[in-house]
Amino acid sequence: MKQQAKRIEDARGMGRMQPESDLGGPALRAFFNLSERWKLRVAEQRKLLGDPPESTFYKWKRERSGTLSRDTLERISYLLGIFKALAILFPQAERADAWLRKPNDALTFGGKSALERMLSGNVADLFMVRQYLDAQRG
Repeated sequence: MKQQAKRIEDARGMGRMQPESDLGGPALRAFFNLSERWKLRVAEQRKLLGDPPESTFYKWKRERSGTLSRDTLERISYLLGIFKALAILFPQAERADAWLRKPNDALTFGGKSALERMLSGNVADLFMVRQYLDAQRG
C-alpha cells in the first residue's frame, strides 16, 4: 500500500515530502478508552462520533483502528480536550467523570448536563462544552 505524502515547507521555505500520518488508530483507541471511563452507552458513543453506520462503528470498536473523516477526528479531539480540562478542574477522577452527567445551571447548558448538550449530534456543541471548560480553567 502506497503511503500518501504531502509537501511541506521548512522555516527557510525549502520544500520536502512528509508522509501523512494515520491518526485513526490512536484517535479511536483514545475514544474507546474514554468511553469506558465515562461509562458511555453504545448509542452515546455513536452520537459523539457523528453517527457512523452501525457496521463501521463496530468495526472501529473491534479493531481499534480505521480511516476517520475530518469531522470524526475533530469530534474526538474536542472530547479529549474536554477530558483534559475536567482532569485539571477536578483532580479527583470520580468528580471529573461525574460532572458530565450532572445538571448544570450555566447559560451554556440551560439546566441540562454537559453530556446532554454533547449528545445533540452537532460538533459545535462539543466545541461549546470544551470552550466552557477552558474558560473555567482561566
